[in-house]
Amino acid sequence: MKNQWKKIIAASALLSSLCQAQEKNHFSISSKEIITVDSNQYYKEPFRPQFHFSPEKKWMNDPNGMLFYKGTYHLFYQYYPEDIVWGPMHWGHATSTDLIHWQHKKIALFPDQLGLIFSGSAVMDTYNTSGLGTKENPPMIAVFTYHNMEFEKAGKINTQTQGLAYSLDEGETWTKYQANPIINNTTLRDFRDPKVFWNNDTKLWNLVLVAGDRAQFYTSKNLINWNLESEFGQNKGAHGGVWECPDLFKLKINGTQEEKWVLLVSINPGAPNGGSATQYFVGDFDGKTFTTSQKEIKWVDYGTDNYAGVTYNNAPNGERIFLGWMSNWNYARDTPTTNWRSAMTLPRTLSLSTIKGDYVLQSQPVAQLDKQLSTDFSIEKIKLNKGTNKTFTYSNLNQSKIQFKAENKNLKLVFSNDANDLLVLHYDAQKQTFAIDRRLSGKVNFEKSFGEKIHSTPTPNLITKNIDFLIIMDWSSIEIFLNGGVYSFTEQIFPNQPYTKLTIQSVESQEIKNTTIQSVKRIW
Repeated sequence: MKNQWKKIIAASALLSSLCQAQEKNHFSISSKEIITVDSNQYYKEPFRPQFHFSPEKKWMNDPNGMLFYKGTYHLFYQYYPEDIVWGPMHWGHATSTDLIHWQHKKIALFPDQLGLIFSGSAVMDTYNTSGLGTKENPPMIAVFTYHNMEFEKAGKINTQTQGLAYSLDEGETWTKYQANPIINNTTLRDFRDPKVFWNNDTKLWNLVLVAGDRAQFYTSKNLINWNLESEFGQNKGAHGGVWECPDLFKLKINGTQEEKWVLLVSINPGAPNGGSATQYFVGDFDGKTFTTSQKEIKWVDYGTDNYAGVTYNNAPNGERIFLGWMSNWNYARDTPTTNWRSAMTLPRTLSLSTIKGDYVLQSQPVAQLDKQLSTDFSIEKIKLNKGTNKTFTYSNLNQSKIQFKAENKNLKLVFSNDANDLLVLHYDAQKQTFAIDRRLSGKVNFEKSFGEKIHSTPTPNLITKNIDFLIIMDWSSIEIFLNGGVYSFTEQIFPNQPYTKLTIQSVESQEIKNTTIQSVKRIW
């Protein structure tokens, strides 16, 4: 929606009341800065993300059915259209041509007599192997979990089965398969979240889902009749809670021709910093069985708010693009929003590297985000003497991208505002840890665990002489990527006002290089 008019005001007098309506950022060292304010309130509610996907209204959780076809990225998602707390699940739908700007579509899948529509995936059946379309007009196929609430109320175990729906108009309208469910279940309480993909090595469809605390792998020739081939995970990975939302894909190791398979599995609870998170395994897959020699538990993201993430089928140029739900089941239903609840992470490009002889999954924001940026401040070198601070004043750090290169030494970053909110990031070079402290970051008392403790993570793979910091902040989130995403951290934040100051603190003398602060243009 276009701006209808703009009003010029003095920031020092009205920053508190207008903090959520700012359209532009300007670097400043003065409190008398002039700010341009957009009067249009669409997507301007308190804490509403300005360049992350969120529903127009009501509740959203897991990303589903992520598929690229004919220049369009489809995003389906868990959606409850009646309230801002979890309820009977539907599939919402949105599309994009660049992964940044999104168009809201009508609800794709509704609950029916077989149950609620839980998580799943989508593919294009290009050669009409299912027979549900034609070769000239191939069907888009969604495979999802049915959750039978009547069975659950009756105390039955087998509440979850797998269903199929198809679309002959590229996702605009959907028809449920008449012989659902396509994969039945008689013995398991948790049996869900199918990820389907075409395996070009075996010329078969593969499906991976989670059954309790392990993954199951299936094959099919037609997307309808599935054969169970193997299980994985009984003695591997984290088992603090139920496994959810698996994904399986192949990546080439950076700088080599070697390829490995990556299995993603979300778990709730059991995350390293509490609640929900996504673990990954690197190994081999022959079309039927996944194996790995991996011993330790590895995490896609070490913050508290990146869950249920999966990747796009058929992304262009062989890219592996990841999107996660930016929340945590510890407090997802309690966050301080009113008209809507939940957002997605920024889409991220995944890659695989070897560090110290081990496989490491890296993630970075997709390159398309760069078109939303405008540079407000840049400096080549900042000299920090021992025990000194450097403070930058900025109109709204909660809509910015911050980048710099620091020496591998102790470093503390403090984001603050006139409401005395403090968000602290701390890298400890001696202990090899990175910590996020949001205990005083703003509104934190809506749920006990949200602001209860500092989130600290070992970072033994930051072995380089210098560390690249990339920080992206939206109105209610911070995403941090160290050394090209060797470690990433995603956290929700709810400051009472936008952060307007960034203080860099160092207990050692060091030099900060190539510092830039860029404003991120809103997408709505």
